[in-house]
Amino acid sequence: MTVRGTWLLALAAAGCATAATRGLETDLAKAIVSTDQENQIGAQLKSDLETKQKIVYLTDAAVVGQVRAIADKVIQFGKKDRPEVQWQVFVIDDRKTINAFATPGGYLYVYRGLLEMAQNEAELAGVMAHETGHVVARHAARSLVAAYGLEAIAAMAAGNNPGLVAKLATSIAENGVMLSHSRADETEADEYGARYAAAAGYDPHGLISFFQRLKQKSGDVSGLTAYLSDHPATQDRIDHLNGYIAQQGVSGGDLGIPSYARMLQRLATLPTAAPAKPSAAGAPPAAAPPSAAPPPR
Repeated sequence: MTVRGTWLLALAAAGCATAATRGLETDLAKAIVSTDQENQIGAQLKSDLETKQKIVYLTDAAVVGQVRAIADKVIQFGKKDRPEVQWQVFVIDDRKTINAFATPGGYLYVYRGLLEMAQNEAELAGVMAHETGHVVARHAARSLVAAYGLEAIAAMAAGNNPGLVAKLATSIAENGVMLSHSRADETEADEYGARYAAAAGYDPHGLISFFQRLKQKSGDVSGLTAYLSDHPATQDRIDHLNGYIAQQGVSGGDLGIPSYARMLQRLATLPTAAPAKPSAAGAPPAAAPPSAAPPPR
């Protein structure tokens, strides 16, 4: 049987995913899309977001530094599971959009609007841990196969279509930043979110309280559309996460309320970024991103 045939059979078997088959799916994703190819896709997506989507990064050192410090506390556990990934965190200066997403290669993005929606460090840590889980579990590779077909992704993996990486990244960026994840992938990322947040000392219920607030405000805040389309805050999802935390016994008590309140106060004093003006193809973004490395703490 050909390699393609083996992958098809394995993917078909993994289609009826249970907790016991998630590891198989991750191994298959690793076989199909290498770490180097993930890095290429992530770097190309970042370039497209900056030059075509015209995103503007928040450059305030105090706020960006605090966001990265919170993210680093959960990313450290992602590093243990995927030490080959070069993790980077960026804050997009758009307060009208309440969203966060991860792209292949360990690129994590969070919008200013989400920072202003969260009420404490534990909630933000849960969100960033959730996005870290998407990268650790290679959910993007699974989504690539579902969206573009096994043959196309297998050709890329085999090096038979070297230009496909850039084409895929551009297509992803033009169709809504990142591929939609399956419900099973979102559930798995939720579990990573609770586990990593608790391991970092945060209350794992922070992700739940954030979801509950989204659920309550879903009809009142237009900027929630992007997040809810990717991360539906359904009661079933909240119930599953509550059950998972209780069953696994994951715990942490830090909410980080005072420090987060100070960050929100600073955010409130910062001007809102103006939309980037159209620029020539390949030109740099209107505001260059701050260094991906967190400032000394």
